Amino acid sequence: MRMTAEVMAGLAKGLAVLEAFGASSPRLTISDAARATGLSRAAARRCLTTLTELGYVTFDGKFFSPTPRVLRLGATYDESVQLPQLARPHLAAVRDAVDESASLAVLSAGESLFVARSEGTRIVNAGVRVGARVPLYASATGRVLLAGLSDDELSDYLDSGDFPARTPKTPVTAEDIKRRVEHARTEGLAISDEELELGLLSIAVPVTDPAGHVVAAMSVSTSAARASAEELRTRFGPIMKQHASLLGRQL
Repeated sequence: MRMTAEVMAGLAKGLAVLEAFGASSPRLTISDAARATGLSRAAARRCLTTLTELGYVTFDGKFFSPTPRVLRLGATYDESVQLPQLARPHLAAVRDAVDESASLAVLSAGESLFVARSEGTRIVNAGVRVGARVPLYASATGRVLLAGLSDDELSDYLDSGDFPARTPKTPVTAEDIKRRVEHARTEGLAISDEELELGLLSIAVPVTDPAGHVVAAMSVSTSAARASAEELRTRFGPIMKQHASLLGRQL
């Protein structure tokens, strides 16, 4: 979805209004919000009305107050910082068990972003570095993360644009991608067999929090010369699911 300058400006104003709440100002009137942010009363009113409709603040007829939903914004940051640290021993255990590098990825701006990795001992390692991004539709981590979306969110993604081929095996139609995502939901894992890069095989499993939400994808990548897709599924898969489950319990 493309963000217009007007939408981005509105977002900035809304965040400024949220930041105006604090220990010394747990409740704000429209005038208070305008004064604290430097916005006009009309702009402050629009922001507060929108935040009320979204459930981030309540209004009692005079004062606006933040709701517990605001805590989710801070929790997102907290989880994103803690997750790589919590994942490292589990990634190391997976690496040692399968003798391949293991990684962790999260959904970020419509892509799969790698946030932690445990390198294997091989001279030539398959996979990606921390900070790398790969397309959701062509990667094992991406399909696991897509499988964690609601049906409406998945439809929005599939309607969002085209899907250029990375290799001759890359799924490039919405129907084909959806079929593979649904398979990942059913099986609890996804395998990319040279769909992202020729010669590269990857397997990913979901990391779910105690509420059942998919927060990350744990993955292992290898060379097609070292393992088959079936070996990834039958030998790597159970080990990865075990450690993904242990990690999820820590969240």
